[in-house]
Amino acid sequence: MTRQRLWTFQHRAAPYLFVAPFLILFCVFMLYPLGRSVTLSLYRSAGPRAQEYIGLGHYAFFLSDARFWTAVTNTVMYTVAFVGLQVPASLALAVLLNSQRVRLRNVFRFAFFAPHLVGNVFVGVIFIVLLAQRHGLIPKALGAIYSPWLEINWLNDPTWARIAILMAALWLSVGWGMIYFLAALQTVDRELYEAAEVDGAGRWSQFWHVTLPGIRPVFIFMVLIGTIGAFQLFELPYIILGGPGPAESALTIVMFLFQQGFEMGDIGAASAIGWLLVFMILVISLLQLKLSGFGKEEGR
Repeated sequence: MTRQRLWTFQHRAAPYLFVAPFLILFCVFMLYPLGRSVTLSLYRSAGPRAQEYIGLGHYAFFLSDARFWTAVTNTVMYTVAFVGLQVPASLALAVLLNSQRVRLRNVFRFAFFAPHLVGNVFVGVIFIVLLAQRHGLIPKALGAIYSPWLEINWLNDPTWARIAILMAALWLSVGWGMIYFLAALQTVDRELYEAAEVDGAGRWSQFWHVTLPGIRPVFIFMVLIGTIGAFQLFELPYIILGGPGPAESALTIVMFLFQQGFEMGDIGAASAIGWLLVFMILVISLLQLKLSGFGKEEGR
């Protein structure tokens, strides 16, 4: 009877024992920090032991703070430009490298994907060198086309600083998006292309009416993930420009959070900014899914 009871207990407890490590780690490193950040956002902090309860004061202050809205504006501008360029560029590369006519396709695929492997910090350091005024590779190449472009001060002019950050982000992520689109393109039924060709459809018609509908879920995924990642921009401007950049042209929401929490020491304010960012990403993501018709059955 004792052995039978032990076996019954083990049989019932086994699923919980297997799940327990994940639940413990999730609660300790995810659930508790999330709950704690909500609590912290209700306090004004000047260190771990100097806290003052202010309720929703942080949220009310930041919603009327000019620097916060500067960070929001910069982030939204960057997100629109990034997603608008990264997704089409990744798709174009994927279509090109999915063609049987291209030789050494695997070499090119790895070459375009490789920048993603080095990470944001390394890419930032590379672009500091590439964009050095007069001596950088990019100013020299542009100067060979039009000599005044050699004098562009990429890192100290607000407009050019934004373009520099966008260039670095695209160089880092276009190859990554290409891999997803390549996988999606290879799942499209070849018989659909043959049927479209028989019906007299050209390459553009095939792309518009066969390729795009076939990769639609991945396309929506790339737009959604690109938007979420762009709203979290921090490392590239922090490394390349050393902070918010000239005239705060590269001040992003996450950089503003970093300044409040780690430079000014108000962890409560940083927590409030973090939750405002979560709310913005949630609203924009739901809006994108709604506009894309994701989840709806075809033909409805």
